[in-house]
Amino acid sequence: MATTLPEVFTLGHSPDPDDAFMFYALAEHKIDTRGYRFEHILQDIETLNQRAMRGELHLSAVSIHACAYVLDKYALLPNGASMGDGYGPMVVVDEKNTSLPEAVKLGDEKAIREWVRSHKIAVPGLKTSAFLSLRLFCEGEFDHVVVPFDQIFDAVRRGEADAGLLIHEGQLTYATDGFTKVVDLGEWWKNKTGLPLPLGGNIVRKDLPAEVRKELSDIMRASIEYGLNHRAEGVAHSMPLARGLDVPLTDRFIGMYVNDYTRDYGDTGRRAITEFLKAASDNGIIPAPVELEFVE
Repeated sequence: MATTLPEVFTLGHSPDPDDAFMFYALAEHKIDTRGYRFEHILQDIETLNQRAMRGELHLSAVSIHACAYVLDKYALLPNGASMGDGYGPMVVVDEKNTSLPEAVKLGDEKAIREWVRSHKIAVPGLKTSAFLSLRLFCEGEFDHVVVPFDQIFDAVRRGEADAGLLIHEGQLTYATDGFTKVVDLGEWWKNKTGLPLPLGGNIVRKDLPAEVRKELSDIMRASIEYGLNHRAEGVAHSMPLARGLDVPLTDRFIGMYVNDYTRDYGDTGRRAITEFLKAASDNGIIPAPVELEFVE
């Protein structure tokens, strides 16, 4: 019996400039969608993680951390990766409210780990890759409060947390916003493993026929390629979601997370995901080892 396909495929992604850039060509009908139609659903990444755990959307951006909980329902697309290659989520502090010991300022990893463990950190979601990477860095639990990613600066300023775990464009603006970096987790992971830190990816429901999944993957890749080949137009499309960044900073931020890894994970990207989730499993952070399944 033939599978009845939806008239419109639901496509979830974050309201931030790198995702907007990635899906620019699709949203603006710049590429051949092979007769498929899409409803773009913009929600923060933790909401998308939770929706993926319930299998609600046909395609979605998710945190790599969340893949440990959704690969019974979804397969990873080979394109759409967000990798922090020597940079990534970072813990920042407002020193007007919370002072840092000198050893932390000097970058002593042990001192930083002890400092983070003894302070409350505002985090953007418990299934984000940022949260997983900070747990791996801390080698265990730490005190935290969940705050929407775009409200973390404000939560730290109000004293609701001693420090904040930043994702997205705050990684470029924290200093001008009056914050001090405590640790960059992408830099730490690169030094530890020699690999980029896998942060986000795109997934597609497994209950769709294999040939449909492959076509959807090809469409997603075409959207990414179009953006990279028409960069200025893609950046302009992303500006409404840039939250105060000017065009050069937006372009820089997009370049951090939409690049050759986004075209295709490649061997390095796939190894990075494997090592990241293996570390999570080995440390008891996720319930079981993860066997990755990609749309090929």
